[in-house]
Formats: sequence, C-alpha cells, structure tokens
Amino acid sequence: MTSTGFRRTFVAIGVCSSLALAATACGSGGDGSASGKTRITVNCEPPKSARTDRKFFDADVASFERQNPDIDVVTHDAFPCEDPKTFDAKLAGGQMEDVFYTYFTDVGHVVDINQAADLTPYLKEMKSYGTLQKQLRDIYTVNGKVYGIPRTGYSMGLIYNRALFERAGLDPDQPPTTWDEVRADAKKIAALGNGTVGYADYSAQNQGGWHFTAELYSQGGDVVSADGKRATVDTPEGHAVLRNLHDMRWNDNSMGSKQLLVINDAQQLMGAGKLGMYLAAPDNIPILAKEKGARYDDIAIGPMPGGQGTLIGGDGYMFNKHDSPAQIRAGLKWLEHMFLTPGKGFLGDYARAKRNNAPVGLPEPRLFTGAADAKDQAIKKANANVPVKNYQPFLDGNAELRMKIEPPNAQQIYSVLDGTVSAVLTNKDADIDQLLKDASGKIDGILARS
Repeated sequence: MTSTGFRRTFVAIGVCSSLALAATACGSGGDGSASGKTRITVNCEPPKSARTDRKFFDADVASFERQNPDIDVVTHDAFPCEDPKTFDAKLAGGQMEDVFYTYFTDVGHVVDINQAADLTPYLKEMKSYGTLQKQLRDIYTVNGKVYGIPRTGYSMGLIYNRALFERAGLDPDQPPTTWDEVRADAKKIAALGNGTVGYADYSAQNQGGWHFTAELYSQGGDVVSADGKRATVDTPEGHAVLRNLHDMRWNDNSMGSKQLLVINDAQQLMGAGKLGMYLAAPDNIPILAKEKGARYDDIAIGPMPGGQGTLIGGDGYMFNKHDSPAQIRAGLKWLEHMFLTPGKGFLGDYARAKRNNAPVGLPEPRLFTGAADAKDQAIKKANANVPVKNYQPFLDGNAELRMKIEPPNAQQIYSVLDGTVSAVLTNKDADIDQLLKDASGKIDGILARS
C-alpha cells in the first residue's frame, strides 16, 4: 500500500484527459515524433482540484519544454495515478503512457509480463542516477537490468501526541522504541480518561494486513519466505504481533472499544487530541495539522518500535516497452528536471513550497546521497516551516532499522491478514494459533497461483 498522507504527489487512474486525447493516443504510439519533436506521454499530473500542485507541475513541464524545445510532453491527469483495477488492463491493451507511474511493488510484475523498457543502456546519459540511494535504485533493478527510476519513498514510524505524553507524565522527547514500552505508555495515556485512546491500529480495508506486515517487520519477521513461495506469518514473531494487540485491547483497555478502524479514524482521533499513538508515515503530519485540527507543535514521530525493521514504500516511473530510444532519452531528461535535481522541481523546490504554505522539513526518507543529498538537505533546512525537532527521534531511530518493501501480492495478502487482525481486536477469545495457521494456508494459496 501507499502511505495515505499528503505528499504533494498525485496518482492517475488511466484515463486520458480530453486535451491529451486531442493530441495523441493514451498510450505509446510509433516513435513519438511530432513535427520534428520527440513526443512523450506521462501520467501523474495533479488533478485540477489540487490547484497549487497542478500549477507547480504544469509550470515545471513548461520550463522543461522551454529548455528542451525538441521534446513535447503530453501530461495525463486523473486520480489516482495508478488504479489497481485498471493498471493491468492498460498495460495489456497498449494504453499505458510512455513514462508511467508505479508503486515499488509493481516492478517485478511489470517486468514479468514484459511490459517495461530496459533503461540500462541509457543510464550513462542520466546525470542524477548515480546520486540516488542504492536501495531505491535496486527496487527497479531485475536480473541486473534497470527498468525504472525511483521518485519518492516513505517509511513507517510511530506518530504520537506530545501534549498527551506530557499530561500522562511521559517524556515527549523520548518516544517508546520497544513494543513493551508502547504498551506501558498506552496504558498511561488511556488512564487520562474522557475517551482518550492510548494506541490505535487499523483492521479493515486491507489496512490491517498492511500494519500487521509492518509490525511483523518490526519484530524481525517476514510475511513470505525469501523465495516468495510460502507464508512465514505462523512464527514466533507473528504470534508476538497478535498477542501484543490482544493484550493491549483486552487486558489493558488502552486501544478503545471501537475497532475495525482505518487510517481516517486514527487521524480523526489524533487531530481531536484523543489518541496517543498510531503507526504511519511522516506525510500524515500535514493531514493532521491542516485537516484534522491538530497543532504541528503537538505532533511528533518516532521510529518503528521493535528495533528490527520497518516497512518502506514509494513510487517511481517505468517506461513503456514500445518506447523508441529517443522517447526513453526524453523521458529520463524529464524525470531529472521534474523530480531528481536537488532543491528544484515539483517535489524539491522547497522555497516555492514554503511561499505557498506547503509543509517543508518533514522527515521523508532521503532520495539522494553524497553531495547531492547535502545540497538537498541544506535547501530544505533553510526553508523548513514545521517543528523539525519533533521528528529527530524518527530520523535517529530509522538509521538502525532494516528497510523492507511490501510482500509480493501485497493487496491479496493484506486482505487475508485483515481478518486475522480484526478477529483479535473484536473477539477476546480469538484463537491466535488457529488464526495464524489459517492465514498461512490462504497466503500459500495466493503465492501458488501467482
């Protein structure tokens, strides 16, 4: 899954805009030449409803075309950029854009069905590629060949309410780093009464399975085996995840009585000052402050408890297998201009974002390394408009954690694990052993069919 907070990124649903349809087919066509120019179609243009982001994006595309008068960029907007219900159909039907948005979890599938262009021969022409984090580059590398370029990433952590920590006698500068500490702190926060919840977790709409996976990673476990052929949830680590949730819910009464929550429920509670902690990525913070009533000063984030690992996700772009060499070169140039130049472009122009009251200084995982990273961080720091000190525990703790992407067939697996988590949170007498055994069998079936 993606983190569902605000990140100034938007995803397209695979329907061409009327303007784009007038200019070109929705997918890749021919060699992309038009009036002597190389034409590329790209998706993930912000929708018109997101006025500021749309303005930024279109201005950056126009700037790119002025600097590259031999390239014509046709943008497609809709929301979200990648709709799982239409993604495969677009690929199979030849309707995918020349340069198309993908989640990290898409890469193996797109390559397996032979719908991605091999970018390896062109990377030497791309100035920024070597400056990107290797672990992100590796996500788009299959059997030694590069099939895509990463754009953003996220990692899970523990969002918490500093004001409630203080009221409960806890140190807001020292968030819990183990699950035992989370449990102890949640009890103290819930003891404040008046409907206050110490810790909340999701258990519906596949989000419970997503969080079970993140919590399993935090314990040092995994959802599937390294070869991707069998489930590995029925393990001591899996039992520890469910036992902890059960005990907080039923023994401590620190998770509240309302269950089957999704992300918006947790955000509403946190924004109202009624929730101590929940797992999320840093991009939830602006949602809490701008839409749910929280104060930036009260919201902080620590590392994923457990000390073993955390779930990471993110996105990037892949290229249509029918792209011509000229289109691939044009697309790589466009990506560098839009997303991969430190301190500039749609996601990196921090000064522009600050002028338009967009949050600057959130602790997103770093995209760059070396001198490029130093430049990017310096510009971000100079334009920060959020309390960055509240995020230092997250940054410090993340440095010690193993970063793991979501499992294969993630959504199907999450659907199975939703039932496992919801059973524990809604039934005091739930049989954890049987739940994990049943989930393991269902996941094995999913993997066998993939």
